[in-house]
Amino acid sequence: MRPNKVKQQWRQGQPSVGTWLSLGDPLAAEILAHVGFDWLTVDMEHNAIDLADAQALFQAIATTDTVPMVRVPWNDPQIIKRVLDIGAYGVVIPNVKDRGEAEQAAQACRYPPQGIRGIGTLRGHLYGGPDYTDRANEEIAVIAMIEHIDAVARAEEIMTTPGIDAVFIGPNDLAASMGLPLGLDNPHPEHQAAVARVLEAGKRLGLPVGIHCGSVQAVNQRIAEGFLWLALSSDAGLLAGAAHQAFQQLDTAAAQEARAARREGVAE
Repeated sequence: MRPNKVKQQWRQGQPSVGTWLSLGDPLAAEILAHVGFDWLTVDMEHNAIDLADAQALFQAIATTDTVPMVRVPWNDPQIIKRVLDIGAYGVVIPNVKDRGEAEQAAQACRYPPQGIRGIGTLRGHLYGGPDYTDRANEEIAVIAMIEHIDAVARAEEIMTTPGIDAVFIGPNDLAASMGLPLGLDNPHPEHQAAVARVLEAGKRLGLPVGIHCGSVQAVNQRIAEGFLWLALSSDAGLLAGAAHQAFQQLDTAAAQEARAARREGVAE
């Protein structure tokens, strides 16, 4: 079976960096895969991406050695089974709050006897290889999202659940659960303390911890802190950021007006 580069990086203590795919466009996914990201995660939780879309995105990513991953809409064995069958090499499960929910997620991603995943895949063998069914349990990455303050309090029990390969902090939902202002790179002291608690637990238990970042500077800072799975913005965020930066540099009346409005906003 094709090895999972991300799990290899984790075993070597190396950071693994990718981005979120929210547009659902295969060509955009292929372009980002050719940039050199370690992985790309198809976000089915918050976007208009269905199973057929996800399969097309996985096929586009497969033109490179970038690892195809997916965030499913919910901790549901039915959808987890189907995204794995169409080629996901990693599954991000949202809003895992305790050991029971972590067990459900891990078992949904594993074939028996370790789990409850049903036998039967076409694209798994095409992408992964003829021994996919024999080796999928060791190559598929299972990533539990910690995005509620209750999950922070139970981080150790989530991390020590058999079959969980990593945890991933969702900054905005975590902030919302704490009644704090939103933001990927959240500077609030209480938010920073919660993030630090999860990271400390991961280091102590030897489990990779990830986090979603809004900037390259934040990614580099988090790497220095010891995070091992880092999401940089998203396809939509990268597109909007690059387009905005380019537009601001144009020598046109519209761009000049935009720059003036921006200066006025900063001054206020």
